[in-house]
Amino acid sequence: MAILKFDESSMLGTVREIDTRKISVLVEKDEDLRKARVGHLVAIEISGASETWLIAIIERVIRFVGQQQDSQDDKTKKETTDESNEQVVNNVRLALVGSFGWDATIGKSVFTRSLSQVPGITDNCFVLLGKQLETFMAVLSEAGEGEHSLELGKYVIGESAKAYLDGNKFFQRHAAILGSTGSGKSWTVASILERAAKLSTSNLIVFDLHGEYRELSYARHLRIPGPDELGIASDELLYLPYWLLNAEEMQAMFIDRSEFSAHNQVMAFQDAVVVQKKEILQKLGKQDVLNAFTLDSPVPFSLDEVIKKLKDMNEEMKQGARGLKQGDFYGQFSRLLTRLNSKLSDKRYGFLFNAPESEHDYNAMARTATKLMDYATKGAQVKVIDFSEVPADILPVIVGLVARIIYQIQFWTNHEKRRPLALICDEAHLYLPKKEGKNPVGLRAIESFEKIAKEGRKYGVALVIISQRPSDVSTTILSQCNNVIALRLTNGDDRNTVSKLMPESLESLLDVLPIMDIGEALVVGDAVLLPSRIKVNKPDEKPLSAPIDFWSEWMKKIEKPDFDKAVENMRKQRRK
Repeated sequence: MAILKFDESSMLGTVREIDTRKISVLVEKDEDLRKARVGHLVAIEISGASETWLIAIIERVIRFVGQQQDSQDDKTKKETTDESNEQVVNNVRLALVGSFGWDATIGKSVFTRSLSQVPGITDNCFVLLGKQLETFMAVLSEAGEGEHSLELGKYVIGESAKAYLDGNKFFQRHAAILGSTGSGKSWTVASILERAAKLSTSNLIVFDLHGEYRELSYARHLRIPGPDELGIASDELLYLPYWLLNAEEMQAMFIDRSEFSAHNQVMAFQDAVVVQKKEILQKLGKQDVLNAFTLDSPVPFSLDEVIKKLKDMNEEMKQGARGLKQGDFYGQFSRLLTRLNSKLSDKRYGFLFNAPESEHDYNAMARTATKLMDYATKGAQVKVIDFSEVPADILPVIVGLVARIIYQIQFWTNHEKRRPLALICDEAHLYLPKKEGKNPVGLRAIESFEKIAKEGRKYGVALVIISQRPSDVSTTILSQCNNVIALRLTNGDDRNTVSKLMPESLESLLDVLPIMDIGEALVVGDAVLLPSRIKVNKPDEKPLSAPIDFWSEWMKKIEKPDFDKAVENMRKQRRK
């Protein structure tokens, strides 16, 4: 039976001050003060409540030495002694995190985050050490070992106890995995992916910006094709033909809002697209779709025909009273046409404009959705999308496009058939930055993800935001993450950002972030029973993110470098 029992060896002190979740403890003896360690746990005895304890985390240990005030009588005596006139006050500050006690309804001890009681002045406080710590941590581990548990690692304060997350709450309420370069973010992500991949119908989609996860054996791998693969149809290649873009995304790609004729460009471009889409639907006899048609309806159309229409309007001459004169839009679309032709001829954008013919038929979007969202096929529970071939200037639009397609298909799936999925957003600061001062291209992705952050959980779409620079990530998106796994963070701005995601009573725990070891994480949120410092399990298959050992590598004797090959790879945009 897991019951806490303490003796004098565990005594810390007595409660002297109470402020909601903050407690101040008076420690009488110096030897008792030495038992206190920042980050360790304390049990507070509740007067009149048998076998019920409040659990708190030590935030600060203080030993104050001051001069004792003399009484008036002492001053008049003017006695001179060699005895010290110092007054010592030992104080420990705690943050309450939950309650521990016997639950008669289930016949065992439990820990809960709720605080139905508060301590009283002079209530006794004991440090959780040795056997009592083992007892408490065993209860935590047992509570986590449910059918929906996700093993993350081991508690730093009690390494014999496994640390679990509630898998339901972790994904239901969005999550953020934050840490500086080399802190262990990637292996934390890989550890979670490994465990999720073992579930029969899990569905996780990883946005991989640098190819770090491209060798995970249990994942389905997709990648945006590079310039030397254009036109090749393959299950591994993910084309995103231009007709998948909505109106806002197309405008961000093609139209410069600073131009005087921008409003005319938008109007003419949209009108030409609408005409082309309607013609396709009419040819296919899709009257039911035509009845609900909008500009954003994902229907294949010919961009060449749109360009031809714009060119005709740009060069149109009208008959006037004295002969031919320039049309209403003469010369207004010259720059737009130049941008369109430039984008179409640039092979870096080939996955948009040079996709195989099969990617332009009416059923192509359903096939793309199957690639992205399939979970029923063996090995499809985890999908890794490699975006490393996407040009940086349109990366936010393309990542946002994929996220939007996934969300919209999930939204329009019948409720009975809908299965939950999670978007794992690696290097989120690159495409989900704060809105201030950002160009329209960047804003499109942010708007798509903000919608998912606010509404996605209702339709079974979860976000896991991963970043080494949380201070650069959209605050709207981060504020929706109710679970935080914070690894080592050295930058002050980043730590301040993380502190805003923490409950006020636990902000002081963040002071440890700059000095944590690789793979150690401070885990706070709805998914973890006790806000804790956890040593994350290393995955069996590590991502390609390990730092290079420079000094060791420089010591090796190797063959002559082949820079000719490297230059050719750069020209071909392929490391083969």
